[in-house]
Amino acid sequence: MEVQKIAFLETYDVEDNGGIMGAILVTDADTKPQEFRVTAPIKPTSFQKTLYGDVLHEHILVELVSIPLLNAINEQVDLILVRDSFFLGVNSKQGIRVVRLFKEGEEKSRKSSKSEELSFGGSGSGKTLIETSKKFDSEISVIKDELDRLSEGRNLLEPFERLKLACEQVNQQKSVE
Repeated sequence: MEVQKIAFLETYDVEDNGGIMGAILVTDADTKPQEFRVTAPIKPTSFQKTLYGDVLHEHILVELVSIPLLNAINEQVDLILVRDSFFLGVNSKQGIRVVRLFKEGEEKSRKSSKSEELSFGGSGSGKTLIETSKKFDSEISVIKDELDRLSEGRNLLEPFERLKLACEQVNQQKSVE
């Protein structure tokens, strides 16, 4: 498996209960931007909160953020990296591997059966781990090796910070208009 294009998928909580924005940043293997897309803020109604209950957040991330953003991008990506474990639900909806990066001490997803430690620590202290859904667990070692190769000169957690800042800027522009 050779990764040439990576999609970083993230959410941004709009202040004052303004909803959740989703964003995707497609980069080359050096994490240089190729494409960026963002959703409008998604703000569930109290009725939707009642009907969906505990599955509302996952529904928003998979059905209302991930799938529309993945359908909107023009670039062909080899791997999708996420920070939120709910995004792993996208693996059952399409064929591109979704892999979660998380720090040691963060809770492991129930959708995954195993995790692997990456060679790079990312920013700060502690180990950086990866996991995917059970559908792709057999490929986790190959994915780990490829991410280790890519992270030799790059912090793979840093593009998530860029996405949060980009969402914040998009949201500020919309509130000024």
